[in-house]
Amino acid sequence: MYTELKTYQIIIALLKKYGISHCVLSAGSRNVPFVHSVEEDPYFHCYSVVDERSAGYFAIGLAQQLNEPVVISCTSSTATCNYWPPVAEAFYQGVPIVVLTSDRDPAMLGQWEDQMIDQVGMYDRHVRKSVNLPIINSRDDEIFCQRLVNEALLELNHRGTGPVHINVPMKSYNNSFNVKSLPEVTKIDRLGISDEEAEWSRKIDKLKTAKRILVTCGQNSYVSPALQSNIKIFFERYDSAVVLDYMANIDLEEGINTTVCMDARYITEKKTKELLPDIVISFGGNIFSGIKEQLRKFAGQFEHWLIQEDGRVVDLYKSITTIFECKPEYFFEYCNEAASGQVNDRKYYDEFRSYADSVVVPEFEWSHVYAIKEVVEKIPSGSVLHLSINDSIRITNFFKLNPGIKTYANIGTHGIDGCLSSFLGQAVVSDKPSYLIIGDLAFFYDMNAVRLRHIGNNVHILLINNEGGSEFYFNRMWKNEASDLHTTARHFTHAEGWVKSNNFIYLSAHDKESLASSIKEFMRDDLDKPIFLEVFTEMKHDADVIYDYFNLSRPMDLKSETIRRSKELIKSTIGQEKAQKIAEIFKK
Repeated sequence: MYTELKTYQIIIALLKKYGISHCVLSAGSRNVPFVHSVEEDPYFHCYSVVDERSAGYFAIGLAQQLNEPVVISCTSSTATCNYWPPVAEAFYQGVPIVVLTSDRDPAMLGQWEDQMIDQVGMYDRHVRKSVNLPIINSRDDEIFCQRLVNEALLELNHRGTGPVHINVPMKSYNNSFNVKSLPEVTKIDRLGISDEEAEWSRKIDKLKTAKRILVTCGQNSYVSPALQSNIKIFFERYDSAVVLDYMANIDLEEGINTTVCMDARYITEKKTKELLPDIVISFGGNIFSGIKEQLRKFAGQFEHWLIQEDGRVVDLYKSITTIFECKPEYFFEYCNEAASGQVNDRKYYDEFRSYADSVVVPEFEWSHVYAIKEVVEKIPSGSVLHLSINDSIRITNFFKLNPGIKTYANIGTHGIDGCLSSFLGQAVVSDKPSYLIIGDLAFFYDMNAVRLRHIGNNVHILLINNEGGSEFYFNRMWKNEASDLHTTARHFTHAEGWVKSNNFIYLSAHDKESLASSIKEFMRDDLDKPIFLEVFTEMKHDADVIYDYFNLSRPMDLKSETIRRSKELIKSTIGQEKAQKIAEIFKK
């Protein structure tokens, strides 16, 4: 029988998955849930050493003789300090020790709680990895806990060996052992180039039999010709679909941009389930498309294979099973060579493509969507395009760019600051036409960059000035009139004076007609100065235009659509603020 504490259940289950069975246990109250669980399980070999310092050194001897990791477990407070000397010794000798420290309720740290010190990261530079587990209250907490324990155990022998630290907080003593079986957990595999051929072969066999493989391409600042070629070959040989947005910088005719069709405001849960893959293969950085949010809803119902050159655990879809510690070029080339003449039957691709192509693009009324469409569809091939955040990225991905445009955005952190400066840094060292699409809050935040003396005549800046942060209307953060002051930051500032004083050609547009005449000048590549186009719209209207676009061809799930319409009716009748209060009452 096992402890009721989920954290220790997950630890024990993963120790088994990793083949770690020897445990050196020191007496204490906080670690009783772990100690009693493993001493009752015949899988584990348990040793009792009361003095924690001695226990640590004893474990070093065991691990060296067995040539495998050993667990040490103690209670909280000064007991954990006694591990310091053997942990340091294990680190410098490269001995794989799993240091399990039991801890108390984090909220009570520094509150004169008995037997409590700050144990988070306490062994500092003398462990290869240190994790502090969450107190589990939800399924998301379980997934997080499982990932952290995997991260720690993976580092026992990653590019060398040594100790790792897992700190286990708990709110109260737990002496109940009525759980008959451990939970199902996922051990994360990590395969490198030098790993055994048999390990790779098992993965290839799984790929060959999978009928629904989804390749998701994250942000890439540079994509080599070899990677471009190998992704195309992979698509042709395996039963797959490739999804991407413009920041991936992947030129693939069959690539599917899912920015609209996988957005939470567009897709139904039923449709997401219909498109669910068997295996997701991901590489690159962040991905803007809503696909990550949709896949997370079905966490654990598919395998996620991450291609990550440095071997880090990045559980983007909360379903990670394997990390390939190599470059994407190596992974796809290896898979392609092993394909043995396979051909993609395109059934999964056709299903996904058919759904994505069902999106209807209307004739847009005057709005930021209309202005961005008119510009991005005219940007010449071979240009550099930088997108600021949120709406600039989202809306640009609604439309078709000319081929060969390299697209960038600061979505590593997704912050408002620095978009203009980053763009100008690129443009200064590029001999290509360089375009920036930026919103007013982001522009005025970084406006000082306009006065940089290095700006060349290849710079084209489109500023959408809709008097504030339309994103807050779009994501329904706007509550009442006060929100326009404190959340959307409504303003009436124009860029004209500042831009002209810094030697830019300045253009403006307030409607379709003035935009049409301005664009002709804005797109010229023979100007003797950088050029700036300020487009004036209104943020609430802009947000509504995007919602209307989503609603135009949204696949209707009758039940969810009825609920959505009912909510909108209530909000329009009594106001969003009152509707929110009523919803909170019902939740209670």
